[in-house]
Amino acid sequence: MTTDDTAAAPGAGPLPSPWRSRRFRLFFTARSASLLADGMLMVSVTTSVLGAGFGATGVGYALAAWMVPIVVLILFGGVLADRFTPRVMMVGADAVRVVTMLLMAALFAGGGVRLWQIMALMAVSGAATAMFQPGLASIVPRVAEDIQRANALLRISESMATLIGPGLAGFLVAHWDLAGSFVVIAAAYAVSAGGLLPLRGLASGQDGSGGADEGGEGDDPMWRRLATGWHEFRSRSWLWGVISLWAVYGLFVFGPSLPLGAALLTEQHGATGYGWIASADGLGTIIGGLLGMRVRPRRPLVAGVGAMFFFALNPLAPALGWNFALTAVTGMVAGCGFAFWGVMWATSVQSHIPLAVLSRVSAYDIAGSIMVIPLGRALAGPVAESFGADRVLLFSSAVSFVLLGAMLCVPAIRGLTRLDRPAAETAADTAADPAADTAGDPAAVPVPVAGKESAAAEA
Repeated sequence: MTTDDTAAAPGAGPLPSPWRSRRFRLFFTARSASLLADGMLMVSVTTSVLGAGFGATGVGYALAAWMVPIVVLILFGGVLADRFTPRVMMVGADAVRVVTMLLMAALFAGGGVRLWQIMALMAVSGAATAMFQPGLASIVPRVAEDIQRANALLRISESMATLIGPGLAGFLVAHWDLAGSFVVIAAAYAVSAGGLLPLRGLASGQDGSGGADEGGEGDDPMWRRLATGWHEFRSRSWLWGVISLWAVYGLFVFGPSLPLGAALLTEQHGATGYGWIASADGLGTIIGGLLGMRVRPRRPLVAGVGAMFFFALNPLAPALGWNFALTAVTGMVAGCGFAFWGVMWATSVQSHIPLAVLSRVSAYDIAGSIMVIPLGRALAGPVAESFGADRVLLFSSAVSFVLLGAMLCVPAIRGLTRLDRPAAETAADTAADPAADTAGDPAAVPVPVAGKESAAAEA
């Protein structure tokens, strides 16, 4: 099943604000709570593992135990989200994460914790995250008509959680205890599940039940569903073109930039200076999200790539040893560019991919984007020892400019036009759930699902 995905948007007139939708407000609350928990988790785990005497090696093992299941299971998470609806998978994942965090709290409250126990719980949490993540993309078009503004609001929430989460975790560890920080994380995941539970009727399939997907996939085996997702992914050259280049970007830019940039900035400006620079980057991501709410370019990927050129300055600042003020401004501009790109990319994917397969396509997107970043980070140290951290970051900046330029040279990426609404619409989601509260909710309208009825035409 392939759906032509470059049609002009149906309908006319201004789109209602996502805030007018009760469903979006619930989803926004759930997502914000989940992001806050994610932001707290890494600090709490790192602090707890170090406090238990397992050292930096133990921290690496614990974080790897969390990351590996995500990489391995993310594609299956996409299949299951399209099969059983994203809401079911995400609520279930949140429930598992609540239990694992409470068990983590019990471990540290009881004392005598072992590294393998931490790793096992982190692996379960990572597996739950793999089940949670793919459904995010396919929920947004179901709860908000203005997909771009909804993504911008979610990006701002993510930025705020990135700023608040680690600090909150550090405060709890310092002024309460390790076990208490995991209890708060569990509570945040519980809030996430509570916000998602009322979102009934967000069907994956044509029948509105979540039991059968568009195109008669209801009883298809897992491998065939994976194959359908792959077919939808590879049939769009703009999609796989971006992800292919993004994977290289992750290896040579995202991978080394964080560890080497943090080391150089701390050396140049001290720990406090680095903290302020990181905060400036966070402020930039909020500004980028706000811009994403207002700016609606006709060619969103071109605009997003243009904004990402500012991110190429991120590794350049520590490599060239710029002064504190210039480095902070660079961080803010880089964060703004990265956030704006994120809004443009998420909106493009969610408005051009059929909802029936969006979770699966999103899973391929996530897998391709993150798989090589750990390798880039692992190689950053040894390569920096051989050539110098400043030279590695200079290389990263140069590669960033080259790869972004390459994206603009791909006709399908350059030519993708904006869709304010998804390309095709079918019967209302709420038909599957007459009891759903949709009064006064502009998002509770016919759910856009591109399929056999799609009349999309190549732009």
